[in-house]
Amino acid sequence: MDIKQIKFAKILIVDDEPDNVKLLEKMLRVWGYENLTTTTDSREAFSLFQKHRPDFVFLDLMMPNVDGFTILEQIRDEVGEHFVPVVVLTADVSQQTKRRALAAGAREFLTKPYDSFEVLLRLENLLETRFMYLAMENQKEALEKALENIAANDKQS
Repeated sequence: MDIKQIKFAKILIVDDEPDNVKLLEKMLRVWGYENLTTTTDSREAFSLFQKHRPDFVFLDLMMPNVDGFTILEQIRDEVGEHFVPVVVLTADVSQQTKRRALAAGAREFLTKPYDSFEVLLRLENLLETRFMYLAMENQKEALEKALENIAANDKQS
C-alpha cells in the first residue's frame, strides 16, 4: 500500500472537548494528513459522516446530546457490510465500555491520554486495510461485469 495514498484519506474527528480535537488534528497534520473534518458537537457527527464519507473516524464516547455509542450504531447502519474503521478514544477504561464499543462497530479502542505513536500506527494499519478492502471491492465489481458480458455473449451465440 502506498503511504502517499493513505495520507489523502478523509478523516473525521468527533470529540466534545475542543482541546482534544485540536491536539489530534495537530498530530495528524504533523504526520501529513490534511483531509480532516472535525466537530465538537456530537449532534453534527452523523450528518458530517454522510456528507464527507470519511475513510476513518476518531470518536469520543462520552459526549453530551448524542453519545458515541449512538453514533457508532448510526455509522454501522449506514455502511452496512462496508469497512469504515472507527477508533474510539475515551477516558473510560472499563471492560464493559470497551466490549460495548467494539460490539457496536468500533475497530479499535484507545484510552486517553493516548500515546501519539500508537494512534499513528493504528491509523495507518486501519487505513491500509480500508484501501485494500476498497481495491478488493473494485476487483469484485470488475469481475462481476466481465462475467455478465461473457453470459450476454453466450446468449447471443
